[in-house]
Amino acid sequence: MTRNLSDLLKKVSLDLTPYENLYRYFHAHPELSRQEKSTSEKLAAHLTELKAYELHPHIGGYGLAGVYQNGEGKTVLLRADMDALPVKELTGLPYASSTTMRDAEGNEKPVMHACGHDMHITCLLAAAEMLVKMRDVWSGTLIVLFQPDEERGGGAQAMVDDGLYDKIPVPDYVLGQHVMRMRAGTVGSRPGAIMAAADSMKITVFGRGGHGSQPHQTVDPVLLAAHIVVRLQSIVSREINPSDLAVLTVGSLQAGQTENIIADRAEIGVDFRSVRLEIRDQIITAIKRIVEAECTASGSPKPPVFTPTRRFPPTLNDKNAASQIATTFASHFEDFDDDVPRTNVSEDFSILATCRGIPSCFWLLGGIDPERWDKAHAESRTEEIPGNHSALFAPVIQPTMRAGVDALCLAALTFLGHRG
Repeated sequence: MTRNLSDLLKKVSLDLTPYENLYRYFHAHPELSRQEKSTSEKLAAHLTELKAYELHPHIGGYGLAGVYQNGEGKTVLLRADMDALPVKELTGLPYASSTTMRDAEGNEKPVMHACGHDMHITCLLAAAEMLVKMRDVWSGTLIVLFQPDEERGGGAQAMVDDGLYDKIPVPDYVLGQHVMRMRAGTVGSRPGAIMAAADSMKITVFGRGGHGSQPHQTVDPVLLAAHIVVRLQSIVSREINPSDLAVLTVGSLQAGQTENIIADRAEIGVDFRSVRLEIRDQIITAIKRIVEAECTASGSPKPPVFTPTRRFPPTLNDKNAASQIATTFASHFEDFDDDVPRTNVSEDFSILATCRGIPSCFWLLGGIDPERWDKAHAESRTEEIPGNHSALFAPVIQPTMRAGVDALCLAALTFLGHRG
């Protein structure tokens, strides 16, 4: 039956023009993590119009789930994330965001869908309608889940903690996708690890402030922090086995307010990625060892403070589920890679599955204009194309959306019961 899923899908007529307009709306009206009120309400209004889904709003914040029970069979959950980033958009698109919002600290920030979540939710809405149109060929229960707060790594866990699976059926499979810097129309997946785990922390180190003209009377936290930043770069290059995935980035360094004053503290923002738990523990141990040693060497008056800020689990595809989806995708997409390279980008998607031991599968969706991609590829310059989290990230609407909608539908149909 799997080979026929592509033919079944091609028989369904769904005009994506309204969804293209909806995508432009979502892109122009992004909302920061944990503030996705209008987005969630618009999603709920659209699902209500389909007259098929039982809605469950306000799960773990502005999380939304729609449940469509269509007879006996497996239960499949399709997930999309909805939050945006504090980034000022520079794409120049006619539907570019000019939105600003106050962040959790009360600071006014520009907001942009710089990670493709607007494409994720639009594709899932269209897939929700497609699968209603196809209800005569499948049986089972379909769940469409729109998750808040992915960017800060808290949304999936918040939904689970808020009783997600007390409110909706426990799925047999949890499935999802992410638009990436790949040629639009392409789809890629792999069994096992497809996305790395990610941790972030703030490290506060302490000095003794004073006048810039009298450094000998101070302990300079800027110099201390500078030594730490340089030494941290040696963790991956000199302590981690090259065969293991590991990345460490110092993303922020803040100290002082003016040129002639030596501050009394500095704050370092660190992000690190890994796949294996042992490597994660090794990186954390090394970070603490280096920071504490540098503080001692500088005569810091107080011990450093380590404050974890985010944690994403690795995204591990169930081998059996990934194999079945790969068979389905290969019969439909001209450009499907069943061994796509693992990415260091991270997701909290898998929490929706691991919390109950549910098989899950996640795949990557290309979003870069094919002509632009082919030209850059021919010149070995694809890395120069703006990717996720860039102020210039601009997925082309088509064929990205068509591929995303088809992928969600085909993946769900792979596990739902078949009629006729």
